[in-house]
This record gives sequence, structure tokens and C-alpha cells, in this order.
Amino acid sequence: MKQLSISRRGVLKGGAALAAGAVFSTRVVAAAPPAEAVTPALVEAAKKEGQVMYYTSTDLPVAEKLAKAFEAKYPGIAVRVERTGAERVFQRIGQEYASKIHAVDIVNSSDAAHFIVWKRDGILAPYVPEDVAKFYPAEHKDPDGQFASFRVWLSIIAYNTNLVKAEDAPKSFADLLDPKWKGKIVKAHPGYSGTIMTATYQMQRDLGWSYFEQLAKQNVMQVQSSADPPKKLDLGERAVMADGNEYNIFQIKEAGRPVEPVYATEGSPLIIGPNGVFKAAPHPNAARLFQAFSLSREAQQLIVDVGGLRSVHSQTKEKAGRRPLAEIKTMKDDAAAVEKEGEAIKARYTKLFRV
Repeated sequence: MKQLSISRRGVLKGGAALAAGAVFSTRVVAAAPPAEAVTPALVEAAKKEGQVMYYTSTDLPVAEKLAKAFEAKYPGIAVRVERTGAERVFQRIGQEYASKIHAVDIVNSSDAAHFIVWKRDGILAPYVPEDVAKFYPAEHKDPDGQFASFRVWLSIIAYNTNLVKAEDAPKSFADLLDPKWKGKIVKAHPGYSGTIMTATYQMQRDLGWSYFEQLAKQNVMQVQSSADPPKKLDLGERAVMADGNEYNIFQIKEAGRPVEPVYATEGSPLIIGPNGVFKAAPHPNAARLFQAFSLSREAQQLIVDVGGLRSVHSQTKEKAGRRPLAEIKTMKDDAAAVEKEGEAIKARYTKLFRV
């Protein structure tokens, strides 16, 4: 196995690039394998392995609920959840594989660009669950069958309703530059969070770096994870968040807490979080079973209802009380561009926003 490079630069040379606005490339290198149903033989083989190692950047409570649902459906197979920020997940896997350590079975990342690297380096296993073949749009599944969209969500503005009246709340990213918000804003960091890496790319593309230069003058509270701004908002430590997970805001609001989402008039960054199985997975059958479960209607409805996420599985339903994704203006995802520009984005951002 060749070593993985941890740097994001240059990885598209000879690789499959993703078209702007599309999630996964339509350029096919090899035909995807036929779809596979979950069979008694797969379940039995997975039970003999006894566990699955899941590296994920999904917020820990959501990942653990998914794991518990799987364990309840398939007793005898334990899911070990290793949760950290997407950029840390990427670095960890790169370091492990460079040292010939194959610990991870299946991965989820909030930075879809990571899958370009893993696919290019030949370490993902082609595997197409039946649900993916039947119910997933073409743009949300790798044409070679190596990964598919486990979750979809937005990076949004939000505010604490105890600290900000609805009529005074920001309606756009531009509104956050108003002097009245100085010292009252919290946001996450693209060097830690894949959500924020993707969102930062989309925003600097559509709004320009001048936007971030002005925002940095607002005495912003800088945190790491995209899950942190909603929590700071809930605690009343800041009145407004400039970015962060929509799904955490849903969870907090639906628990009766004083937060309210805002979908910016310029468009909210759209985030895609794929799942993929590794060729060298130590528990290959359990990994495939967990992948099939994660992308099934049952699990997808769970992450919608309980986790606050969005799903592209055509058989799921959006939860009542939430604005449907189809009604929200979004910015376009471009994982290939994030891959090419990621290091430069982190460097430029870090100069503006000091932790």
C-alpha cells in the first residue's frame, strides 16, 4: 500500500474531478459493481467479526444514536464510534495508513473532498447497497460505487431569541457586518471542521475574501467544530452565529431552547457528508453491513427525525416544522475546488481569525 499524502495539494492530477455544482464526478473510471442486498450470509459473517470501527465527523450524539440503532438491529456487532472534526479524521487516516495501520472500517466526513483523495489513492472498496442503487440520485453516489451521501445539511446563520428580537435579527451575511454585532458573533474554523472548510470555500467564492476581512473586524469568538456555535448560542455566550451546523440548531430548538435558524438571502452553504468503506477494513463484512444500514431508509429517517440532518434517500420525509430544503436558496457545493484550494483557504483564514 502506498503512503497517503496528508496535504490536499495536487491531488487532482490524473484523478476524477467533480464538476462545479455537482456532488460526485460523472467521469467513470471503472463500472460500479452491481447492487447488493443484505443477506443472511452477510449478517452471519459480520457477527463473526463482532465489531465495526466507524470514523466520523458527525456530531457525537447523532453518531451514537445511529450506532445504537444498528446494534439493536444486529445484536452481537458492536459499533465503535471515533468522532472528531473532519480535518482531523482525514489527518488521522493519512497518518495511520502511512504507518501501515489499518484500523478504520468505514468513514464519514463532512468534507466531501476527502473522498477524492481516498479514491485516488485506491483505498476505498467498491460497494453499492441496494438502497443506494434504487433510491439515491446519481449526483449523490460515486459512479464507481465507492461512496454515497450519508448526510446533507447547511451551514447557517442563527440567533439566540432571548438576546435578539426577530425583527432585529440578521437576514443575510452582509447584515453580520453591521457594527451592532461587534463582539456578539461566534463562528467555527475551517482548519478543524469540514463543514466550515466547505462553507468557507463557497462563501469566499460567492462573496469574496473581502467579506471575511470585514467580518474579522467584528471581534468574533472563534471556536473549532461546526457544532460549537449552536451550543455557544444556546448558552447565551454569543447572540448570533455566523456559521455552524443547521442540524444542531434543529436539535436545540426542538428541545425548547431559545435559538432560531436564519437562511441568508445570499444563499446558505450546502454541505455533503459521504460514507465509504475501506479495502483494508479489518472487519469487512461488518463494514458493509453498517454501510448498508447507514444508507437505508430506516437509518436515513432516523438522522432526519432525531439528528436534524437532511437525506437524499427518496423514500425519506422531512420533519414537520422545518423549512424544506427545496425552499431554501443554497450555494453550490464543489468538492474538487475545495480539494485544490483547501490549504490556501486555511492559511488565509487563519491570518484573519486568530483562535
